[in-house]
Amino acid sequence: MKIIPRDIPPRSVYALEQAGVHPLLARLYAARGVTGTEELDDSLAKLLPPDGLLGIAEAATLLADAIAQDKHLCVVADYDCDGATACALALRGLRLLGAQQVAYLVPDRVVEGYGLTPPIAQRVKDQGADVLITVDNGIASVEGVAHAKALGLQVLVTDHHLPAAQRPDADVIVNPNQHGCSFASKALAGVGVMFYVLLALRSELRRRGVFDAASQPKLDSLLPLVALGTVADVVRLDANNRRLVAQGLKRVRAGAMPAGMAALFRAAGRTATAATSFDFGFALGPRINAAGRLSDMTLGIECLLTDDAGRADELARALDAINRERRVIEGDMRDTAMEVAESLFDDSDEPPPAICVFDPDFNEGVVGIVAARIKDKFHRPSFVFAASAAPGKEHELKGSGRSIPGFHLRDALDLVAKRHPGVLLRFGGHAMAAGCTVDEAHFDTFEQALAEVANEWLDAATLQRRIATDGPLDPQYRRVDLVDTLHHEVWGQGFAAPTFSEEVEVLSQRLVGEKHLSLKLKHRGEPVDAIWFGHTEPLPTKVTMAFRLDADEWNGVRRVKFFVEAVEVPPV
Repeated sequence: MKIIPRDIPPRSVYALEQAGVHPLLARLYAARGVTGTEELDDSLAKLLPPDGLLGIAEAATLLADAIAQDKHLCVVADYDCDGATACALALRGLRLLGAQQVAYLVPDRVVEGYGLTPPIAQRVKDQGADVLITVDNGIASVEGVAHAKALGLQVLVTDHHLPAAQRPDADVIVNPNQHGCSFASKALAGVGVMFYVLLALRSELRRRGVFDAASQPKLDSLLPLVALGTVADVVRLDANNRRLVAQGLKRVRAGAMPAGMAALFRAAGRTATAATSFDFGFALGPRINAAGRLSDMTLGIECLLTDDAGRADELARALDAINRERRVIEGDMRDTAMEVAESLFDDSDEPPPAICVFDPDFNEGVVGIVAARIKDKFHRPSFVFAASAAPGKEHELKGSGRSIPGFHLRDALDLVAKRHPGVLLRFGGHAMAAGCTVDEAHFDTFEQALAEVANEWLDAATLQRRIATDGPLDPQYRRVDLVDTLHHEVWGQGFAAPTFSEEVEVLSQRLVGEKHLSLKLKHRGEPVDAIWFGHTEPLPTKVTMAFRLDADEWNGVRRVKFFVEAVEVPPV
């Protein structure tokens, strides 16, 4: 592990401080590319306008016409947290804007797979729908859209995934990543795209005189859903996404959120009034995702749709129970996957350039999480596969991959598909996460082909595990009130949470829970408690440590605590 302090432009720090930003925050923001306070303005007025999205005016017209004609709308969702929040947001928003007939349908991960397929289109038609709206999917659903159109359905695709060479022939597509779209934020999550469609629809209805600026429905009640889906989908938190998340967090902290979100905070043992982006990413998001992984995402969507507090608590408890089951399954799979991965090492104990793991007993709903664990441990692009549980498709392997900086996973799959036609039955995704389906007979070919691409694209610098930090922590900032200040800000993918680094002295150390290292450190002459989760090997007296700030409470007194992220041990 190489600990590398970020570059901190002094002019940006000075400009931010002069504008009234706290000196510590000024340093942290400058290190993340912020040059002025306008980038920190999280007001709704600073959101990018909807008209920058290609196709959004046509989408608003299509939906406004459908509402005027009392057409039956059906939302086709995805089975992750982004898809679930986008679906709940779509139904809540469309109803607020006057739609009387709105239903939804979410594919079964095992039986129906991902996205809008011809059978899903048929189910939508059989429900009596006139208009099919995809959320967080559809940009790759060429056959599904074609079938829906053949059935007489109007199709609006809202998505954020990278498009393939062939676009689906939908009536309208709204996707910031489609060719020709000039929208400045390419990092919008699926839920963010649907939120923008609703903003445009409201504007169109206002233009038609359905309501005016004073009487129009307020869509800001949907922002907690936007924030949750955006953080949970681990999209890059550019300035626009940070505003969406900040606005959602403000409402959650004020208690203005769907009953299901409040119930999920309770089920997770988190405090909504002090909500952080970490709560979305590590408490609420996993509980909703668990439904799509092991059960039926309808549970997660219904939890976000209900306004009945009792029903919300019941659904949140069910999601919490499924998440606990997911943890057990994941633990067993992770142990097996680690053994298989380690068996792939060469004689130098170096992992291969890319890691592919398959076991017939793996659960396909959890492969993505396990792939992330392997990637984290070995710092290699990693895929984990499970046999499809869909009837008649037992020969197919469903894989989920996670990548490292510098290796675009979706582009790598595209190159594999071009070099080895027929090996990949389906694939899609992003730079850091992607999924694919291969025939079991072609698994070895896929494994070799991916390793070949990794060998070509990865160099020694990319394969060196690094952690970027914010450098030393001035002892004057080692305060509980500043811990709270930092937690209150929006951090996440592409706008990393503050991590500091410097040499510390290890005064004492002991194992807790048999797998965590509890430490007493000396930092700038003062003792500080620290914890290094998932590590058991003892440390020497002096190390360079990367750590995050947190606080714990003992006998009513709160104290700063370091959460260790990485350690560099000096050479002997």
